[in-house]
Amino acid sequence: MILSAPSNYDVIVKKIREKRQIALVLSGGGIKAAAFHIGVCMALHEKGFRFRGGMRTEGERPDPVAKFPLEIATFVGSSAGAIISSILASGYSISDLLHAFEIETGTKKAMRGFNTPSGLRKITYFDIFSINRNGLFRLVPDFMRRKSLVSGGIEALLKYGFKVNGLFTTRGIERYLREAVLPTNDFHLLDCALYIVATQLNHSRKAIFGPYDEYVKKDDIKLVNWASISESVAASASLPPVFSPYGIRNPKGKTIYFFDGEIRDTLSTHAATDSGADLVIASYSIQPYHFNSVIGSLHRFGIPIIANQALYQVVEQKIKRHIQHQGDIRATINIVEGYCRENDIADEHRTRLVDALSKRLNYRAAVDYMYIHPHPQDYDFFFADHFSLNGNILNKIVMSGFKSALRTLRRYNF
Repeated sequence: MILSAPSNYDVIVKKIREKRQIALVLSGGGIKAAAFHIGVCMALHEKGFRFRGGMRTEGERPDPVAKFPLEIATFVGSSAGAIISSILASGYSISDLLHAFEIETGTKKAMRGFNTPSGLRKITYFDIFSINRNGLFRLVPDFMRRKSLVSGGIEALLKYGFKVNGLFTTRGIERYLREAVLPTNDFHLLDCALYIVATQLNHSRKAIFGPYDEYVKKDDIKLVNWASISESVAASASLPPVFSPYGIRNPKGKTIYFFDGEIRDTLSTHAATDSGADLVIASYSIQPYHFNSVIGSLHRFGIPIIANQALYQVVEQKIKRHIQHQGDIRATINIVEGYCRENDIADEHRTRLVDALSKRLNYRAAVDYMYIHPHPQDYDFFFADHFSLNGNILNKIVMSGFKSALRTLRRYNF
């Protein structure tokens, strides 16, 4: 179910504290999203949540079960969320994240306890934006092809005259994680469950990289157990057209190309529930602008801002449909259960019917969801740059994530 504030707050607080497998799902959205997620993590930490990470003994399985109340031991990340998830899963603290992104300002209350020395190297523009040397200058007119696959004017010129698959690559991100962050590059050796979401370029399926026992390939999804963590994150963060698709060699030696994990689904909460999570905390930074008299109408701000608003509206609708779908399924199950009880249908038949529906609809009654996102009136967040490492800008975004998470958690008396 989607948690809502009940009349008795203590009931829901007790219920959350009794959860045994808490998952944190972090969406994409550039450096802006990464900073927002850091703020969310700060708020979770302040309210008693802890993040488990680091290595475990080789040969043992990743353990997503909480060892104490409010421990988050499952991480799911897409794009920028994949970067933050992999750092947390590696065992680094919130202080390490703040220092890595050079975020060292903020209110005393918000930053209390997060000013300890960091063991994490600071991330730079060179780590994030590696020039795509193989593609940027490949302006290769397709004059040798006898018959073009696409006819037309400007469209044909762009598609066949400029073979550029991205201005940058995420190889710098892969190298940064591999050399400066990860204690191990093997999902199976982490002391928590980490899942990285990407999209297969030459197909229509989602790919989830993680500590799976076996490789599973279906029409709409593949569960990958043979890729390294750093390559998985690099694949997930390859946002077109800024970054070129990222190729990963499979065990047969064939290179499979992937790009941004947000292309098909904005929130892959199912990756958490499929792993057994009974509380899913999802953080996403996509929030369209709502009219504010201080700012006025966006039509005055030009194409980039209007295009950004349009993209946000499309993505937000996907998220809302996802959340609504979860609510509709729960309502359907409740209606069936209620009907059976009202008509004195035997418990055995009611249970079998509900179990059959739950299995068919992939519904898990024990799972609760908590969604954290920016406030619609937070226009400073809306206008903030997506790929800036400026400390002042990032600090404002972090504080937006911090306040947004506190606002959500406050509903449950945290």
